[in-house]
Amino acid sequence: MRLLWEHNRLKSVFLAILFSFTFQGAHFNLVVSPSGTSVVNALAGSNVTLGVTISGATDPAVAWFKGKLSVGTWTINSIFPPDIATSYKDVLRIEKDGSLTFINVPLYFTSDYTVEMTKSGLEKASTTFTLKIFEIIQNLTLSTQPDLVKEGSNQFSLNYSMLQGVVEQQIWYFNDIELKNSLHYLMEEKGLVILKPKRSDTGRYAVSLRNPFSRVTAHIDVTVLYGPDEPIVEAHPPQPFYVVKDSLSLSCQAAGAPQPTSKWVYGGEVLSDTLEGTLNLTDLKISQGGVYTCTLLNAVTKEKREKSVTINVYERPLGSPVCSVLSVNNADLKYQCGWIGGTPHAQLSFPALKNTSSGAENFSLTVPASNDLNKKTFICIADHPVEQNKCNVTASSPLKFLPAMRTTVDTNGKIVVTIQCISDVSPQAVVSWSRGSETVTNGTTYQISNDTTQLKISGYNISNFTLQNYSCTCRNLLGSQRREIQLQGPSISDSSLFPNQDGTIITLTWEVPPMSVVTGFDIQMTGPDLLSTNGRTIHIKGSPNVYRTIQQKPGSARSADIFRLDPNLTYRFRIIPKARMTEGEPSVVHRIGSGDGLSGPAIAGIAAGIPCVLFLLLLLGGLIYLTAHCKKNKSHQTRYPVPRTIEKARTSQPDITPRNLLPAGLKSLPDYRLQQASSEKSVTPPTFVPPPPVRVATTV
Repeated sequence: MRLLWEHNRLKSVFLAILFSFTFQGAHFNLVVSPSGTSVVNALAGSNVTLGVTISGATDPAVAWFKGKLSVGTWTINSIFPPDIATSYKDVLRIEKDGSLTFINVPLYFTSDYTVEMTKSGLEKASTTFTLKIFEIIQNLTLSTQPDLVKEGSNQFSLNYSMLQGVVEQQIWYFNDIELKNSLHYLMEEKGLVILKPKRSDTGRYAVSLRNPFSRVTAHIDVTVLYGPDEPIVEAHPPQPFYVVKDSLSLSCQAAGAPQPTSKWVYGGEVLSDTLEGTLNLTDLKISQGGVYTCTLLNAVTKEKREKSVTINVYERPLGSPVCSVLSVNNADLKYQCGWIGGTPHAQLSFPALKNTSSGAENFSLTVPASNDLNKKTFICIADHPVEQNKCNVTASSPLKFLPAMRTTVDTNGKIVVTIQCISDVSPQAVVSWSRGSETVTNGTTYQISNDTTQLKISGYNISNFTLQNYSCTCRNLLGSQRREIQLQGPSISDSSLFPNQDGTIITLTWEVPPMSVVTGFDIQMTGPDLLSTNGRTIHIKGSPNVYRTIQQKPGSARSADIFRLDPNLTYRFRIIPKARMTEGEPSVVHRIGSGDGLSGPAIAGIAAGIPCVLFLLLLLGGLIYLTAHCKKNKSHQTRYPVPRTIEKARTSQPDITPRNLLPAGLKSLPDYRLQQASSEKSVTPPTFVPPPPVRVATTV
């Protein structure tokens, strides 16, 4: 009974499953779709596959069409091979999944391809591919039609050609700007048309051809012919007048393509020395003034234009106006203004001095000297057709000044001190010299320059210069200035030392008071000897603790370099100013080196500490003596014989006691060695006294 029930249950399940499959099969649809994109680009000569995906049925019948032309059929998983159209057998292959493969696909296989799949009892399924076959674009060139383009013509066109290639897109450019169809530009299949060309259409045109496998650009430069336009005639530099011996250039330019040719005509003659419309005139003469005519011709358009320019040439006065003021009769001031040459002569005047007075080329006015004229500036106006110019002059009393002094030694070994007093004024000041209350005049000791601004004093001894005060006075009609001059012996006002980074080279610098008479300097040093270039010591005569001269410098020097110092040693330097054999006070001492030396307090401390150290040493010696004496007394205590067993054990064991054990001032151990005399063997040994504890120290 149970078995029958199980049989009926399984039968019900089977019928339910069968009914389910039957119901679902009634709603199955055959579906075919591209496995990738439906638009496929391929390069000619390559292999490409139009892949499909099938669902809803197994082993459907496949039919491929190129457009409406059947090119191959097959039933998937059929034992028979695909049936390919005869003219396509070398190219087409139907794959196991129904996809269509092209082998070495030719260029002309570009088309729409449709696959249809059928299955008994199911609706037909299909999908369409677009296959585009391309070639690499090669040898792209551009040309114009016509070859010469004139402004105002109807049109001209640009056409391209190529050796091979399939163009999917063409883009035209003008001066790198993309063009679009307009009233001026018209794009055709293989060209570009420019309507009613203008000169602004001159430039670089380019076409870019593209497909999925290549992109090629070609360009061509196009010139639209026109002109010449109205000529532009200019003179460089542009000015209403030109001066004799000046240079100028006349340029004649007009827009045109090709560039118009030009020529200059002057006085009915063609001038040959022109270049691209430019006429250069050098070393002008008065006779070169007049009318110059430029003629322009376009050789292609045959257009001709002319234009003239007038050149006026004058002779400019030489240089610039010069103003000055002089003393006249020790009472008057003469103001002068001059500007020589020129055609016509320049007109000169001092409006502030006298409004109505003027003159040509040279002009002067004399006025009485007065304090009202001191430091007052007057302007001379110079008027010429070519140029207006001016100069100014100021009369003033001498200004405050600083005397300058220089010291040398002449061939006779005399010291020569030159004092200069200059006050830059106008009119020029006269300088007078004095020593104390006496006027200085030319002689053996004193020499005054022709312009009176310099005084030379000669002598062997420095005292000839420093015993007296000198003075100089600068004087003109408007006032005077006096300066006292006190010469002083050789001295140094300031000095410094600058070492290099390694401490092997130093530079000494110093300053000298303005009126110090100095003919040279001695550079002196104390300390160890300097090193030579090979590292050896340079020996200098003298003790290292005494200053010795290592260099001599002239009176004009203000620095000295000293080489080859040992940075680990200490040196001291100073500078000695000299006036021939007379030495001045040395400069401050400059020290350099690794050691700082001992200060005064440190030396005093050492001196005070020496007696204390001697006292401590004496005390320590007494303690050592007492310790040694006590040790000696303890070493004379009675020694007792040592039992033989102990002696034997001592001698049989290795000596492991360190050799550097020190008693450290402790008592010695008693001697327990047995006595060898037989008479001593019967003697009762003395009572044993334990030795004191022994401390040992090991020195490591």
